[in-house]
Amino acid sequence: MTDFDARIKAATEQVAQLKQQIDEVKASKKNASITDVVGESGEIKTIRKPPSTKLRRTLKGHFGKVYAMHWSGDSQQLVSASQDGKLIIWNAQTTNKAQAIPLRSSWVMACAFEQSSGGMVACGGLDNLCSIYSLQPGTQTVRATKELAAHDGYLSCCRFVDETHIATSSGDSTCIYWDVESGEVVTTFSDHRGDVMSLAVSPKDKNILISGSVDATAKVWDIRTGSCVQTHVGHESDINSVSFFPDGQALATGSDDSTCRMFDMRSYGEINTFGHDKILCGITSVAYSKSGRLLFAGYDDFNAYAWDTLGDGETHAFQLPNPHENKISCLGVNPSGTALCTGSWDTLLKIWA
Repeated sequence: MTDFDARIKAATEQVAQLKQQIDEVKASKKNASITDVVGESGEIKTIRKPPSTKLRRTLKGHFGKVYAMHWSGDSQQLVSASQDGKLIIWNAQTTNKAQAIPLRSSWVMACAFEQSSGGMVACGGLDNLCSIYSLQPGTQTVRATKELAAHDGYLSCCRFVDETHIATSSGDSTCIYWDVESGEVVTTFSDHRGDVMSLAVSPKDKNILISGSVDATAKVWDIRTGSCVQTHVGHESDINSVSFFPDGQALATGSDDSTCRMFDMRSYGEINTFGHDKILCGITSVAYSKSGRLLFAGYDDFNAYAWDTLGDGETHAFQLPNPHENKISCLGVNPSGTALCTGSWDTLLKIWA
């Protein structure tokens, strides 16, 4: 037993030394912020003020809090999930409802649109299931074609990786990569130490996922190896949302500590923090503009701000004018980069452009 204790002590000391070496390497690479680099490269084009971003459409139809939304790959349609027990497919231009899908459980927290063909949507929530629905033109979808069951906690987020695979995150501290056809678990990612609240698929490499958790870390996962390849720290509270930079080399996080942070995967470090002393509430959702110059964030205090990713992080570029009358629960920029959608507990979704 004494020998065993000594081995444990030696291993613990070795882990501490390795961790210190890693921290030293990361600190040596963190020699400048993005603001410093931008300042050295000369004057950059300022964002037009006041911006021309205005409310263009209001989507009315839900009778409960809107919890999630996701654009389709064609940038015309979007899906929204509400605690009225409905999943609604909208035409964002005409504001018409293409379909209203009744859910078995009204406690829905996440939804996703398949991006390549737009033939499937998914949702999940407190039922611990990821339900997949096939969308057939001209017919009303009423029953899930697949129900993926393996999580031991609520489903917080889901995203299609391609037409045959989907990734989910859960309150059981794991993310799962699924085969949609068979309904089987392909890989389980379990390095987080708290509820996983959000995930995103890389726009450039479908083998890379990111996730954010209440353990205040964002992790980068490689589907091919099934392992965590990076862990980004810095937040002081739960991370509620994560989003990939358009080039797939950086990521943004939104947290209950009232800040958004930007991490670069190549330098393995934080390169900017977006927050202000007067903003005291948590952030529910984040999304980049198509160019990556703007980072949109939805807040608990009913507001949505756009941050200049090349700025000092202390002054927002602009604020959406009177966006909602309750907490903004979700937002997203469409793939074409022409519109922003915000969803709220006030039952409405709004399109800004």
